[in-house]
Amino acid sequence: MRILLVASAFNSLTQRVFAELGDRGHTPAVAVVDGEDAVRAAVARHPADLIVAPMLRTAIPRDVWSRHTCLVVHPGPPGDRGPSSLDHALRDGERHWGVTVLQAEEEMDAGAVWADTGFAVPDGVAKSDLYRGEVADAAVRAVLLAVERHASRDWTPRPQDGLPVRARPYLRQEERRIDWREQPTESVLRALRAADSRPGVRDELLGAEWFLHGGHAEDRLRGRPGRVLATRAGAICRATVDGAVWIPELRRCRTDSHPPGLKLPAALALGDRLPPVPEIPAPLQPPPGRDTWSDIRYTETGPVGFLRFRFPGGAMSTAHCRRLLNAYRQACRRPTALLVLGGERDIFSHGIHLNVIEAAADPAAESWANINAMDDLVEAVLTTTDRLVVAAVAGGAGAGGAMLALAADEVWCRDGAVLNPHYRLMGLYGSEYWTYTLPRRVGAEQAAALTEQAAPVGAARALALGLADRVVPASPGEFAGAVARLVADLTRHTDTAARIAAKKAARDRDERIRPLAAHRTDELRRMRAAFFTPDAPYHALRSAFVHKRPAPDAGEHLDQLSRPRPRPVRLSPERRP
Repeated sequence: MRILLVASAFNSLTQRVFAELGDRGHTPAVAVVDGEDAVRAAVARHPADLIVAPMLRTAIPRDVWSRHTCLVVHPGPPGDRGPSSLDHALRDGERHWGVTVLQAEEEMDAGAVWADTGFAVPDGVAKSDLYRGEVADAAVRAVLLAVERHASRDWTPRPQDGLPVRARPYLRQEERRIDWREQPTESVLRALRAADSRPGVRDELLGAEWFLHGGHAEDRLRGRPGRVLATRAGAICRATVDGAVWIPELRRCRTDSHPPGLKLPAALALGDRLPPVPEIPAPLQPPPGRDTWSDIRYTETGPVGFLRFRFPGGAMSTAHCRRLLNAYRQACRRPTALLVLGGERDIFSHGIHLNVIEAAADPAAESWANINAMDDLVEAVLTTTDRLVVAAVAGGAGAGGAMLALAADEVWCRDGAVLNPHYRLMGLYGSEYWTYTLPRRVGAEQAAALTEQAAPVGAARALALGLADRVVPASPGEFAGAVARLVADLTRHTDTAARIAAKKAARDRDERIRPLAAHRTDELRRMRAAFFTPDAPYHALRSAFVHKRPAPDAGEHLDQLSRPRPRPVRLSPERRP
């Protein structure tokens, strides 16, 4: 079928629905809309058999839903209504939640149900992680079922009449406020996790108003409630009445005298306001029983090392890259035969940190430092010839983050992962040795198509193209365990010494054909021109992205995505040892 996706943003869920529908033979089109007129224009521009709204903050107008079947994805079970569904669920400690695909009508979230599916809410998971994980999985299942039912033409959606209605209004900042003198740690964490990436929790801190983003428990540090006790890897630790929490990011609130700020690592956002508190190093291997936060961790099981990293939103600043490179080098000094690289769940990486770059005194210089730090990290992975490296991609991987994964010997994707192996939408040529890693996996012609089309690639298509070597069918919470079992099988049933020797021989052969340094030099020459040319598109596109404004050519790109794609053919990756 021709299916039009209308959304307020081409976000992770919209991208995944787009990819999954395309992989199943449908022809999806996507339109990012900001009001009812934009919805009407999108419907006129893209004739469709069905309209689906994976993430829509505006209402679908009556003249559209009365003439077309319009299905809306609501992140709540049947009977749940309101724009802050997940926020309420996490704040209230719900143990089980769901997603409903319902038909658009006059009253928001009140239409007939086409499909719904439920899931268990895992402990300690923040809203954005839950949304990209369990919610997205449930939403995709429900959307695909609803599409199948619509195509059958003999399904009658179930009215919500008689269902218990839970109207959950928009959760205002007044209700999210934290009372540091009264609320225990668990209550503080629930408030922070329910606001997480968006909108954050508004709070007064060190003489200014901020939005707090993210929250993790700390089991040892103590102090006067509300006080900043320490920093670690850019985060701040703040005391509660019975403990403390780590807050990774802050965003300055808009005031009459101050424009809205960007979401930044907390210590960087505070700048000179930060009091003289100790910087406590992040433990790469926390002792057993510790309940503390670290964005990079290393563990070992037999001959396998696991280097776990998790950065907010998948963005990796210069500092993030350098710390991860240092941890990678430490991991490579361990006597293991295989190293797994990637987080236990959620985003793998999306490359350079555009917010930190935008906030820098010299964005061009920070861009240059950041891309070189990413290149150093990817080079370290590519030149590891004494062990096998597996990239475990639990969620999204885009731009330099996708190339970091492709630098590994094998890429294992969770079945809900989405790859964006391209840079064009940010006006960049790209680096991270993509001119070496992408063609060696998919061939020169397909590499050019992926970078030019700039379309999201689901896990199934990634496997078909050769971007991935294995798709792991697992829930977000089961992925890490599944990967651990698979790598244990790999080391037991594979001659790892022979594979490592073949890998080293292949790397030596490729180096003689064209050195890695030559790829890096050519890539960075183009990147430098984009960074240091004031009127290069990169600067306007970066600014639009971080300030949540429409990109200049976003509509044209989405129209290009709407064209039918040829079905992928599995390539023979002859370059694999």
